Amino acid sequence: MTSGSKPVSSPSMTVDEALAAIDQACQEKKLTAGAVENIRSWLTEDRYRDYRDQTIQHIADGMWQKLDDVFWTIIPFGTGGRRGRMYEIGSNAINDRTIGESAQGLADYVVQYHGGAKQLSCAIAYDTRHKSRHFTELCAGIMVAAGFKVYLLDDYRATPQLSFAVRHLNCDCGIMVTASHNPPSDNAVKVYWSTGGQVLPPHDKAIIDGVMSCQEIRATPFAEAMADGRIEVVTDQIDAAFIDAASQCAFEGSRDVKVLYSPLHGVGEEAVVPLMKRDGFTQLDVYEGHREKSGDFPNVPGHVSNPENAAVFEAPIETARAGGYDLVLATDPDCDRLGVAAPLTTDPSGEWGTFTGNQIAALLAAYVLEQTVKSGKLTERSYVIKTLVTTELVRRIAESHGARCVGDLLVGYKYIAEAMDREGPEDFVYGCEESHGYLVGTYARDKDGAVACMLMGELAAKLKAEGKSMHEYMAGLYSKHGLHRENLINVFMEGSEGMAAMQGLMKAFRAEPPKSLGGIAVSQVRDYGSATILNVAEGSTSPLEGPSGNLVIMDLEMDGNYVAVRPSGTEPKVKFYVFTRLEAAESQDASAADIKLSDRLRAIEEDVRDFARLHS
Repeated sequence: MTSGSKPVSSPSMTVDEALAAIDQACQEKKLTAGAVENIRSWLTEDRYRDYRDQTIQHIADGMWQKLDDVFWTIIPFGTGGRRGRMYEIGSNAINDRTIGESAQGLADYVVQYHGGAKQLSCAIAYDTRHKSRHFTELCAGIMVAAGFKVYLLDDYRATPQLSFAVRHLNCDCGIMVTASHNPPSDNAVKVYWSTGGQVLPPHDKAIIDGVMSCQEIRATPFAEAMADGRIEVVTDQIDAAFIDAASQCAFEGSRDVKVLYSPLHGVGEEAVVPLMKRDGFTQLDVYEGHREKSGDFPNVPGHVSNPENAAVFEAPIETARAGGYDLVLATDPDCDRLGVAAPLTTDPSGEWGTFTGNQIAALLAAYVLEQTVKSGKLTERSYVIKTLVTTELVRRIAESHGARCVGDLLVGYKYIAEAMDREGPEDFVYGCEESHGYLVGTYARDKDGAVACMLMGELAAKLKAEGKSMHEYMAGLYSKHGLHRENLINVFMEGSEGMAAMQGLMKAFRAEPPKSLGGIAVSQVRDYGSATILNVAEGSTSPLEGPSGNLVIMDLEMDGNYVAVRPSGTEPKVKFYVFTRLEAAESQDASAADIKLSDRLRAIEEDVRDFARLHS
């Protein structure tokens, strides 16, 4: 039995009456077939007995829309673990049952994998979200009951600190309770392997199989395990060791820059501030409006703490402009992603602008590579890593410095972590993804907003000493490598109907792709699901080398212009990544080049949205 299930009075109908009611509701199209199947399981199977009365009461109250929302499917493991809206019951919701299954499935698989050959251990951390501490106690109790020693970061801490803790303490696995940048309604668990990276094949499938077949959740009471030492609090130890390790990634140079930092109501202050102070930043302040640790994210637009959203910077920028700050940094609630704003010129009182995830990726790539060359540490084996949907500007910057770029990767930082270990961590320089995730150093195997803040502060100080703004530095990269413009289009498709629409849309892009986008012919379609390349003009196919996943890339006839399409692994939406580029020779007139690519992006987006409406 798990804790946290909500007691209700005796239900007003029997199980048989409830079963008949859901069948009737399905006939009346108030419930989907998937919801009926999952509700039936929760009513009749003994493993869901703790939630039976609540489920029956929902049926008796005719809460059909809510029942369909939380039962129409079984919440999956995506690119960031098992994530979704919290609700007390439901196979498609985050609750004690679905979180408990996740921890139990992980525990059972790790025990089976090691075959009792060693004492097992697991590191666990959590963020500021609602019920994060409750779910942490549940997960810890489950791991202890399975025979694990649990190392607990018993305060709000960053996801990269959990990744570091797994490695530092030689743990067999790790659990981070967070829903990253999702709305306040959501929570999740991210599951980590002994590498410090999120689980990969074949472990992910085996864990999922364990989750899906979980019959009984066995948990030791949290207080009991704390009292007898089976749960050990390691917060201070990991804090100190993490700062020691991450600070080794610093480069020499000026620190004369005034920085305003926002944790966006999350955990970042405990990681970012001590790290940047260790690196010599003395003019660092935390933006008070976002300092409160709150799962409601009260002072950000829409209560969504996402550094991808330029609107979260509006209030901090006003403070920065009035206070003469040179840079505004923001990390998401679990501090694994970074957003940046800076003055357009060297005058902080003037106009400011934010940077996209791809632009930050390029800025940090250029800075880290320049400094690595300057320090004499770049070798012929040195490499950077990016995903398939991250700007190719990173590749061009890397190659201009004589470094390799490993870029044929699916979305998800776990694939960057995997590539680090495959290619050799000793030669790793920098990893990035367009969704604002960055890492240097080998102390972790996940993106780290804290170290990214430190490096961005160093770059800002270097540029200030040179009399140059961050935006002017970005313009210089475009002048050298060609103007790159990217855009992300999200098309939300909620519920069971949305899932069917997503599947239909992906099928259409594979089988009947558009002939042109934005007035530019589509030359080929790379289908990473079937590992084939479709020649659109000829209708012929050829093999595609690369990773396997639900990703389609449509290459346009103009080099460097393409559109990638994939369903989100964490939210009910299809994501369209639009990439455009001009050659360096066409990019010297910055204003004209920007207008040209902005018009191209708009035209491509219109065609993409029209195609999506027609085929979903």
